[in-house]
Amino acid sequence: MNDSTIARLVALLAERSAKRGDFVLASGRRSNLYVDCRLTAMSPDGQLLIGRAGLARLRATGWTVDAVGGLTLGADPIAYAIAHASALAAESGANEPMVRAFTVRKEPKQHGTGKLIEGPFREGDRVVVVEDVITTGGSALKAVDAVRHAGGTVLGVLALVDRQEGGREALEAAGLEVLPLATAADLLPLIGGA
Repeated sequence: MNDSTIARLVALLAERSAKRGDFVLASGRRSNLYVDCRLTAMSPDGQLLIGRAGLARLRATGWTVDAVGGLTLGADPIAYAIAHASALAAESGANEPMVRAFTVRKEPKQHGTGKLIEGPFREGDRVVVVEDVITTGGSALKAVDAVRHAGGTVLGVLALVDRQEGGREALEAAGLEVLPLATAADLLPLIGGA
């Protein structure tokens, strides 16, 4: 993986997405760090860096990954960036298969096919679940359950940011390898405040 891509991604996350203060998180926990990855993941330069870094991290594992995705909304731009980066790599002559993206709904559709997983996910896919921020690991575990229930094999979890508050350990305790692109320890020295 290109260290300058990761360094640029961490700097962008610190500049746009991370704040110090007193925050109540979605998990109900209090924290002195808030990370809104959407501010980075939904920007053009953030998409570029996330796609490159995420794809490189997946390739470095040696896993054969068919698709990436996770619980909507946080995982969506990350999965799309990685899929796009894989298409660009293939177009440039890389001898690696393209990676498809999918999204996991929070609840199944109440009409049509009633799907929980949307996009080109297929039964039998080897999947890496993606997550924007890992705090408790609950969102990633919900996506893992949905993928497994739909006949996919989960290879691991790729996170844009690991808050280092126990979520990674919970995922590892469930038998999942966790691949963070950045951690709270990477971000804290780069953001202002106490």
